Order: sequence, then C-alpha cells, then structure tokens
Amino acid sequence: MTLFYDAIAYISGSSIAPRLRGTVKFKSQDGGTWVYADISGLPPFSPAADGKPQISPFGFHIHDGNQCGDNTGDNPFQSAGGHWNPDGQLHGNHAGDFPVLIASHGLAKLAFFTDRFTPEDIIGHTVIIHQSPDDYRTQPSGDSGLRIGCGVIM
Repeated sequence: MTLFYDAIAYISGSSIAPRLRGTVKFKSQDGGTWVYADISGLPPFSPAADGKPQISPFGFHIHDGNQCGDNTGDNPFQSAGGHWNPDGQLHGNHAGDFPVLIASHGLAKLAFFTDRFTPEDIIGHTVIIHQSPDDYRTQPSGDSGLRIGCGVIM
C-alpha cells in the first residue's frame, strides 16, 4: 500500500547539528491531519550544566516563516520566524505546538493526529527542531533553545 502525503518538509540540520536530516509528512484525514516525523542525526542527550542548556528531548514546532535562512552561527534558522499561532493562543496550545521528539541513537520517529490544521493551512510555513525540550508554558515559545533543524513545508 502506498501512502500519498498532502504536504512534506525536508529537514536539514544547522551547524549545531550538521548530521540532522529527515522528513515531516502531513496527511489529511476526516477531522484533521496526521503528522509523521522521521528524523536522524539528532545529538545525544546532555543534561544542563555549567550554564549550558539540556540537550534532548527536542522541541518540535511549526513556525511562521516561509524559509529557513542561514543555518550557521550562534542562532541559526532565524528566517523561520516565530511559532505559528493562527488563533492567538498561549504557548502550549498553539496550533503549531507538537510533542517533543525523543531520540534513540540519534533517530526519532513520531506519528500523531491533530484537528488544529489541515495540510493546506501550513504549506509555505516551516518546521523547526530545537535543541532542548519544550516546557509548554514559557511564553511565547516554550524555552526550547536553539534551532538545530529546519524544513519548509511544501
């Protein structure tokens, strides 16, 4: 059986995580959208220490921007903009808030269903993977750290 997707983002890593690659696919279904993530090259877990943030699990969101932009430097992928929040909700309830990615040996796979958007709503936006877990409270972005992966939704 072949699955056809309504939208896809090809994820590339920043200079912080240059081996990071993957896809995030979006499939319409009555009442909402299935989201399928298949990501490799994620950095290993590292606890917060000496003023450095925890690395992993990884914050995972749709962002407003229509391009990823520069993937180098101390603050990559700034062209991706802020979190996509079409309903003006507090963080933790944005339409673009996703579950965190949990990696095993650099690999994370995730599938979930949402009724917050259709694939047509998000084409042209970006998917961002952050280096730290999302706390789902801190406004406006969940304090999930630097952007280590990005892809434009097509």
